[in-house]
Amino acid sequence: MPTVRLQKISTKAPKGFSKDKTKQKTLLMLEEISELQNLLYAESKQAILVVIQGMDASGKDGLIRDVFGSMNPQGVQVESFKAPTPKELSHDFLWRIHLHAPAKGMIQVFNRSHYEDILVTRVHKWCDDALALKRMKAINDFEELLQAHNQTRILKFYLHISPEEQQIRLQERLADKTKQWKYNEKDFEEAKLWKEYMAAYEACFNTCNKLPWHIIPSDQNWYKEYVVAEILLNTLKSMKMRFPGLKK
Repeated sequence: MPTVRLQKISTKAPKGFSKDKTKQKTLLMLEEISELQNLLYAESKQAILVVIQGMDASGKDGLIRDVFGSMNPQGVQVESFKAPTPKELSHDFLWRIHLHAPAKGMIQVFNRSHYEDILVTRVHKWCDDALALKRMKAINDFEELLQAHNQTRILKFYLHISPEEQQIRLQERLADKTKQWKYNEKDFEEAKLWKEYMAAYEACFNTCNKLPWHIIPSDQNWYKEYVVAEILLNTLKSMKMRFPGLKK
């Protein structure tokens, strides 16, 4: 994977993309994804882990709702990783993550993930560079383990928004009654650390890259959903799944 420099990657859809036509294409892909997810669940030989990372207000919750919400809920699980509990802190940093690795037949979505332990911790100096590098190696080994020993495809998405768009969305949480429940005064403080977060993310992308990261332009939700759906659909198609026959 080439060296990632986020400043050089657009946060918007390429010119020429029609919003209406793109949304129609996404709906068609979601129908096909739903059918293939049913096949994944029925075959129960492979799994998919979807890792979603992004700055506050990058649209992680909306993406999960609008792309993964159309699938059979029996075959999809979502886990959100917040600050670790005292019990979790008493174990290695991947202990709480491995508990939620997908079983065969499942699509597991991580809304934030094990990568928080080399992102927010690094930005706030709770994790020094030496420890961060050790954790990055452990993450590479962990992902290789899931892939090699449990037939797990891992899709890693970074929802790439601009700082200007982030501020618009954070302000909406104050003004819109339907979004006020998302408001957290700490989000504005974290936004001031934008440069530090970008540096931490770039280090993550350029070190934990044995399995590629997908940098998703996310200023426009309709385009973000389209790109993620397309990658997920192509992944499911490539898995060469078959319905099992009658049990003997």
